[in-house]
Amino acid sequence: MKLESQARKMLEKIGVNKGQTILDFGCGYGTYTIPAAKIAGEQGKVYALDKDRQVLDELMQKATSAGLKNIRRMQTSGELEIDLVDESVDKVLLFDVFHSYYFLQIADREKLLAEIYRIMKPSASLSVWPKHMESEAGEEIKDADFHLVEEFSGMLVHENNDIEKGKVLNFEKE
Repeated sequence: MKLESQARKMLEKIGVNKGQTILDFGCGYGTYTIPAAKIAGEQGKVYALDKDRQVLDELMQKATSAGLKNIRRMQTSGELEIDLVDESVDKVLLFDVFHSYYFLQIADREKLLAEIYRIMKPSASLSVWPKHMESEAGEEIKDADFHLVEEFSGMLVHENNDIEKGKVLNFEKE
């Protein structure tokens, strides 16, 4: 529960709110998906996108156990197209996935950012924990027509359930 509470604190700090539509891109086991769904509440919706069927199965079991009905599973085969309509999302979470391990080529990261730009509402924000790519991430995102609005430092929960100090960057569309 301490991990979930830590994740929730960071989500509240970066502007996840009740009633929002959120995309947790590369959600894994739901470290941030579950607390985001609790914050968003019944009026909100969280899209949990990942390419690993097993982790999505476990995430959806956790959601069911927690009584959460506002999480939508989105399994991908790794293609860089997000199956959501234009301007439909209030908040995009890119936590520890925007780096060269998952997206080896800069062109792949550019395509991902173009898709995120497409699905974001005009007033939406993109929150990035640029773990493993701290120095380059901000510039690549700015080059994709986003502007940095805020930086948040704090304790973040890593997929292997470690808590570590990190920085989350909040961007908006230009």
